[in-house]
Amino acid sequence: MFLDSASIIELNGTWLLELASFVVMLAVLWRWVYPPIAAAAERRQKIIADQLAQAERQAKEAAERLQEAEARLNDARAQAQEIIAGAAKSAEQLREELRAKGEEEAKRQVEKAVKDIEAARKQAVESVRAQVADIVIAVTEKVVGEALDVKAHKRLIDRAIEEIGVGGKR
Repeated sequence: MFLDSASIIELNGTWLLELASFVVMLAVLWRWVYPPIAAAAERRQKIIADQLAQAERQAKEAAERLQEAEARLNDARAQAQEIIAGAAKSAEQLREELRAKGEEEAKRQVEKAVKDIEAARKQAVESVRAQVADIVIAVTEKVVGEALDVKAHKRLIDRAIEEIGVGGKR
């Protein structure tokens, strides 16, 4: 007797009513409550998926921009090296041109100095010749006592100059 009244579940007529209420409540929830909740969850899931895809695209674009920036930086460095190398080459060419011009100018000045010296030497020789000729004529007139004609006089002077060695032969 005692065991008959101690059961956990009592089976009476209310359980059918409880089961029917539960099924109606599930039908109401399934029909009017679950679809908006499922739609909200799907919208939220779609928003999150879109945001993840957008974040991945932005990360990819950022990586591409970083690579482009690095490539531009490398190009700029290469151009800077080319400019530096070109400047060094230009400086070397300019230095070589200036050295060549300096050497050419020095050579030209030396040649001019040599020509000037040669002209001065020739002028000095001519001056000495003229003075020697005058001296020879004066000495000859004193020794001979008379003046010579111009041709004989010239021959005598030339011979005297050759003997003295002033005639440009050294």
